[in-house]
Amino acid sequence: MYPVRPPDFELRAYYAALYDAWGEQHWWPAQSRFEVIAGAYLAQNTSWKNVEKALRNLRRSRALNAAVIRDMPLARLEALVRPAGYFRQKALRLKQFACFLQERYQGSLDRMFAQPTAALRQELLALNGVGPETADSILLYAGAHSVFVVDAYTRRILERHGLVDQRAGYDQIRELCERSLAAIGAADEVAPGRTVPSPLAHRPSRMSCARLSPATRRYNQMHGLIVLAGKLHCHKQAPNCEGCPLQRFLPS
Repeated sequence: MYPVRPPDFELRAYYAALYDAWGEQHWWPAQSRFEVIAGAYLAQNTSWKNVEKALRNLRRSRALNAAVIRDMPLARLEALVRPAGYFRQKALRLKQFACFLQERYQGSLDRMFAQPTAALRQELLALNGVGPETADSILLYAGAHSVFVVDAYTRRILERHGLVDQRAGYDQIRELCERSLAAIGAADEVAPGRTVPSPLAHRPSRMSCARLSPATRRYNQMHGLIVLAGKLHCHKQAPNCEGCPLQRFLPS
């Protein structure tokens, strides 16, 4: 187990170091709120490359729309999302979300995302196949709610740096990240819109360029930067710390 150190100040320093190195990551790469939601479901237990293939199929079939998915034959939807893996399960869950949206909010994402964050989070978590990471991805990236998304990369990096221990739960890590990043003052804020040197950064999209509150944009940026740090350096096996912007923060 890694030693645990006071994390709030260090997380703010991590944010500055990552952003200074890699700039904007343009998460979430999508053109509509429903595309974000579909991507959040499809991303479960697969790579983003596979998600992109499934989303491409949906886009070509003009099916990135809740009403279309709700009325589409299940077998057809399964065929479209097959590249994302677990295609039967994911197709059914997408249909269930589309039905929920119609029954609860008359098909309106505006009405759904107008709900208070905590209440909507509980509604999403009650849906089949929606865990905390998927719910928070939908809230943050589709709904512009101020929540931080904790994924496997976040947990791995914070554990290895001694900022949380292995017993920390999802909500404990989420609240830590939200508290730390929300405390960044205007004088310490990084300037948006810098050039991104990383070849893994996504191209700007309608959703990634949406106007957000300062805290929401910070959560958005930090999650995208952590994902990149995990992909490039903080591998599950044999981490490659050389050249990582966070290397200097590792406990000795």
